[in-house]
Amino acid sequence: MTIEGIDRAGKSTQARMLCEALGHVALLVREPGGTAVGEHVRELLKDPSVEIGAEAEALLFAAARAELVARVIRPALAEGRVVVSDRFLDSSLAYQGAARGLGLEEVRRINGWATGGLVPDLTLLLELDSAAAARRRGESDRFESEGRALQDQVLAAYERLATAEPSRWRRIAADRPEDEVHADVLGAVRAALPKLAERVGPA
Repeated sequence: MTIEGIDRAGKSTQARMLCEALGHVALLVREPGGTAVGEHVRELLKDPSVEIGAEAEALLFAAARAELVARVIRPALAEGRVVVSDRFLDSSLAYQGAARGLGLEEVRRINGWATGGLVPDLTLLLELDSAAAARRRGESDRFESEGRALQDQVLAAYERLATAEPSRWRRIAADRPEDEVHADVLGAVRAALPKLAERVGPA
């Protein structure tokens, strides 16, 4: 399953809390990252001093994602583990496909090849407007330095993606204390993936 949202929506916190609730069966990964290649790509992509074109940006994300899927995610799934990913393909669709104007289908095609067509069973969208996100503390990177306009475009793209595929997406209001958001995350997991319900305890 994956957790998506704009910068500072609380994705990393909620992904960690979810994995703690699921226990040893869960594996937490982040994008880009999780492999030697991915971590180097992450440093490059987040460096505000580096200028990267939209096409190169999309390809770098796809390259990091290909390594993560091949070396970490697929082996974990084969072992029967539950993978919780802090961002995945939908981030590229929202940021590069929509906000950067590369086109959703082009970005989807590139990443379909990179991941071998792997699609999450469940995607949680943490909804938070850009003004509220900007007030939260966090490390600034190349994407956040572009300001609220980019984040607004990304959030709008996420909303369109969620509307187009309601069977996979669940929207969760993220403008609340993290424990309240976590409770709704667990509720969404219980409802969408009943086989995991016993691992996250009673409602």
